[in-house]
Amino acid sequence: MAGVYKLEISESEEELKRLLKKQKTGSDKERVQVLYLLKSKQAETVQAAAELLGRNRTTVQEWLRGYREGGMGKMLGHKPRLGRKRKIPEWAEKAVQKQLQQEEGFNSYGEIRQ
Repeated sequence: MAGVYKLEISESEEELKRLLKKQKTGSDKERVQVLYLLKSKQAETVQAAAELLGRNRTTVQEWLRGYREGGMGKMLGHKPRLGRKRKIPEWAEKAVQKQLQQEEGFNSYGEIRQ
């Protein structure tokens, strides 16, 4: 049967309500809310839960896969965001910091760049 999920949610509805109140970010609240909607039978399918939250079904399925694989910790865990590479090498930053600690300091922006 399409849309039927096979997921055993170990937390009770009360626990999920408490967890929902503790979440700091909107995305974490949505993740816990999906579990609550499914546990309380307010949403019978993953598709229905996704529509209630205004999310794509595959996004909700990814959250639930995380829950299935590692529980609440894995579902709420976030990948570290690495960002882009630094333009200023670490050695140069340390040299500038050392120079800034000296009393003479810099006379111009050009001196800092050199």
